[in-house]
Amino acid sequence: MSKKILIVDDSPAQRKLVKVTLESKGYEVLEAENGAQGLELLSSDLKLIVCDVNMPIMDGVEFVEKIKSSGNYQFLPIVMLTTESQTAMKEKLVAQGIRAWITKPFSMDQLLSSVSKLVV
Repeated sequence: MSKKILIVDDSPAQRKLVKVTLESKGYEVLEAENGAQGLELLSSDLKLIVCDVNMPIMDGVEFVEKIKSSGNYQFLPIVMLTTESQTAMKEKLVAQGIRAWITKPFSMDQLLSSVSKLVV
């Protein structure tokens, strides 16, 4: 069974960079360009979500709120990968259950370290 990860980010370049990095380590990757698309791609075989905060249509905050209020996905680990660095925003999302916060720009080693700790 593959380890499937969903990337939710409005930047095609950012999604590609993260996808290539994760696929090089054997992960299967799905992509969404906003939270609304991300909700459509939720499935029981997902192991992790990597999500941006600032996106059109549905931002990362609303996306996380919807996932964490769902009985099916409330324990699915989420890593926020974002330019957002406001302490209040980070505290709000951590309180909702996100498992890691990585601020852009970031290193691939930082991303892979967080992912490997959360995907078992």
